[in-house]
Amino acid sequence: MEKHQPSPESSSEECTVLEAPPPDPNGCLLHTGKVVELYCSECSCAVCDDCISGDHEGHSTAPIGPALELQRTALKDRLESSKTRLPQISDTLSLVKEILQQLTNQRTSIEEDIQSSFEDLHKQLDVRKSVLMMELEVTYGLKQKVLQAQVDSLLRGEGDIQDSCTQTEETLAGEACAASLQAEQGLAERLEELTNQGLPCHPEENDQLDLILETDGLRKSIHNLGAVVSTSAVASQSEAMGAGLEQCIVGQPASVTIVTRDKSGGACRSGNALLSAEVFTPDGSMVDGDILDHKNGTYEFIYTLPKEGHFSLALRLYDQHIKGSPFKLTVRRPCDIDPDVSSPPTTTATSSAANATPSTGSSEGAKRRGKSPAQKKKASKRASSALGTPRRKTNNPIEDDLIFRIGSKGRNRGEFTNLQGVAASSTGKILIADSNNQCVQIFSNEGEFKSRFGVRGRSPGQLQRPTGVAVHPSGDIIIADYDNKWVSIFTSDGKFKAKLGSSRLMGPKGVTVDHNGHVIVVDNKSCTVFIFQPTGKLISKFGSRGNGDKQFAGPHFAAVNNNNEIIVTDFHNHSVKVFTPDGELVLKFGSNGEGNGQFNAPTGVAVDTNGNIIVADWGNSRIQVFDGSGSFLSYINTSADPLYGPQGLALTSTGHVVVADSGNHCFKVYRYLQ
Repeated sequence: MEKHQPSPESSSEECTVLEAPPPDPNGCLLHTGKVVELYCSECSCAVCDDCISGDHEGHSTAPIGPALELQRTALKDRLESSKTRLPQISDTLSLVKEILQQLTNQRTSIEEDIQSSFEDLHKQLDVRKSVLMMELEVTYGLKQKVLQAQVDSLLRGEGDIQDSCTQTEETLAGEACAASLQAEQGLAERLEELTNQGLPCHPEENDQLDLILETDGLRKSIHNLGAVVSTSAVASQSEAMGAGLEQCIVGQPASVTIVTRDKSGGACRSGNALLSAEVFTPDGSMVDGDILDHKNGTYEFIYTLPKEGHFSLALRLYDQHIKGSPFKLTVRRPCDIDPDVSSPPTTTATSSAANATPSTGSSEGAKRRGKSPAQKKKASKRASSALGTPRRKTNNPIEDDLIFRIGSKGRNRGEFTNLQGVAASSTGKILIADSNNQCVQIFSNEGEFKSRFGVRGRSPGQLQRPTGVAVHPSGDIIIADYDNKWVSIFTSDGKFKAKLGSSRLMGPKGVTVDHNGHVIVVDNKSCTVFIFQPTGKLISKFGSRGNGDKQFAGPHFAAVNNNNEIIVTDFHNHSVKVFTPDGELVLKFGSNGEGNGQFNAPTGVAVDTNGNIIVADWGNSRIQVFDGSGSFLSYINTSADPLYGPQGLALTSTGHVVVADSGNHCFKVYRYLQ
């Protein structure tokens, strides 16, 4: 008997599931059983024989193998191209996150500043209110005392007269007799005396008590008090143009115009963008210049190059290169320029913004230094007799000599790249802020290398561009980090403890410590002096950008004298200024020039035990000595080994002068007789 196959509806517990065979990867999708062996180049697809006689009839075909290989190769190239984008995206993501975090930090800092400022204003208003109430009470009390005394005197006089009159009337009402004669004479004398007494019958004071309170102006000031400043400018869209990218002659100012734009390429119409400029010389040093903010979204960078050669100009907006940056410059001597040629292209520059049209800027603007005071031009090297060691007067009471020099250009211990800040400890140590090597090197007073510390980076405890260094009485080492925009505190053996000034500082250059242990920071970028407690609490600040007595233009370093006054070198104003801790100007001396007591961009400063002020004259490559009133005394003798752009300066515990000779990549120690 034949067995029947159970149907799908069968109630049998056994059920066999048949799977469809996998499709042939080389089979044609349109014609079952056919294999694709050709590639239709017109339709960019694989075809079989039936396809050729059908929809693809007359089309150009080729074997499928080479087409597959070609497609695979193209796909691999696209894969590799896509992978190469990942690091760029990752870097951009990290950068944007960092900017976002900085933005958040800025907001927090500004919130703290607003709270602190208005709390101070409230305190000032309460103090003023108390003063006015006190003045009211004092004035009222004085006037009330006079009037009350007059009232009391008149009341007494009135009462005496009334009593005498009553007594006299009673006497007159009786019979006249010899016995009352003497009493009546006494009454008459009493009445005459009271009538003629000098009572104050005219008011001795007035009732005026007025309040003059000019609140309209104050209300207007409060209405306009403070402003949140920002701009939408981004580096990737901003451009540079101008003669400074087309021609540059040794010793002649060159100008570059920067036009800031937003992410869509639209021109920004407001100023205050954080723009920096760096001109790198062939030997790796940097030239300084001025940035002029036209307050309309355009800026002008003006610089002068000291020698011919190939230079590099980096223009950054919020630490990012703008279009075409860095630009390559070729600087020539005036004699190399053909006078018969109009505006010769003596400078070549790679700029994609050469044909952009900037907004018309105001002729007046706020000057701002290039990004970093460490990024400065080297002083022009001149004969030591004319610049390094000007001729002394025969009656000069101070004689100084080079004791030793330490260092050369490099990255090993005892070698430097753009050394800047200098400090000397009471324990016989010399500390050098090695800016481009991101470290601090420590030596004995005799020049023996002791140690170094510092790791490059932008995290707490790391150094990005250390420019200033000081030693706290506790032994801690305080470092101003220009690029990290904060001050770091390390132990004497280089272990990180804390940072201060984050989100407040814009470009700290110099740092020192006053007699109260407060940390004084010279912020080169914001042209402000900050005073902190070592815990990081801001005590006070003073200064702003400008050329006024209480203003700065690129201040560099500071020192403290015996009166706890703060001495600041004002780089672009070519002067030295002395302030009280409250920011009141005590003394200002110096002007631009090469004569005795004149400066070409002063940098380092120190004070000896007699109150004499020692100043590193950076542009003139010399060291000058002044008395406490700012009168010129002498030069430090540097003829044995001329200076080249001196920066930080300090007095060692043995009374010698140590100076950072940045142009020669070394520090030098001079004998100094006070």
